[in-house]
Amino acid sequence: RKLTMMNSAFRSVHITASRLINPNPFSSAILHFLPLISVDAAPRRSTPLRFRNAVSPSFSSSFCSSSSSSSSYIPMAGGNDQVPPPSSQLLEKQFENFRVQLEDSAALREQIRAVVMEIESATRLIQANLLLVHQSRPIPEVVEKAKEKITDLRQFYGQLAEILQKCPGQYYRYHGDWRSETQAVVSQLAFMHWLENGTLLVHTEAEEKLGLSSLEFGLETEDYLTGICFMSNDLPRYVVNRVTAGDYDCPRKVMNFLTDLHAAFRMLNLRNDFLRKKFDSMKYDLRRVEEVYYDVKIRGLISAADPPAVQGIQAQSS
Repeated sequence: RKLTMMNSAFRSVHITASRLINPNPFSSAILHFLPLISVDAAPRRSTPLRFRNAVSPSFSSSFCSSSSSSSSYIPMAGGNDQVPPPSSQLLEKQFENFRVQLEDSAALREQIRAVVMEIESATRLIQANLLLVHQSRPIPEVVEKAKEKITDLRQFYGQLAEILQKCPGQYYRYHGDWRSETQAVVSQLAFMHWLENGTLLVHTEAEEKLGLSSLEFGLETEDYLTGICFMSNDLPRYVVNRVTAGDYDCPRKVMNFLTDLHAAFRMLNLRNDFLRKKFDSMKYDLRRVEEVYYDVKIRGLISAADPPAVQGIQAQSS
């Protein structure tokens, strides 16, 4: 009975206080349905901390059994039974082949370089002999002495062909090792040929002099053209020295030759590469020779009557 009276008094006080705080009848009506606090209810004890993380034996055993059955054996890093995967074996085999190929290529390049050094040495001797023409030495004597080294050049290029027979189909891979030396050789051969005949050394004649075959080991077209451009660089100096020696007809001959050669080069569709730059230098060589020719003609050192080719050049220049 006392407990009932206490509950009624507590409820009336609680309703009165809630109305003063919140005049909304709907929210205050919800409080009527709240359960009453029983003073006789014993407080619930919380589960001890040491039992909260406890795992049932059945769950633990099932987890261990499943994990042990699904796991695989992983050998230790220092174990003797470790076998490298197949991808590592393929990678090692591939780079082993690369090592062998690079060593063979390096050995082959050493052989090529030894022969190229001999070609370079012979070319320097030919050039040293041809420089004597600028000192008013007899041209037949100078040319005959320079021709003695052509036999050596044929022998050296034959050695190069034998070396490249060991690796068929690899000509252009190693062609750069003797490209510049071949261009210098063509330049000297073309200059000798012009001193003897006054004409251009054609491509087939250059191959024949060097003992080259266009099918197996030939003379590349770009190397031949570049060598011809190098040869034209020697002609202006030759003209000046010949005029100084009293040969006043030499500028006309050289001018006609360079004019025809320059016109022939203009037929080619040259790109912006090394050959195009050397062809541009030929234009300046021709201009220098023309200046020498005009100076000689103005001073009356040559006859007034010019060949038709020279008259055509003068008309184009004017």
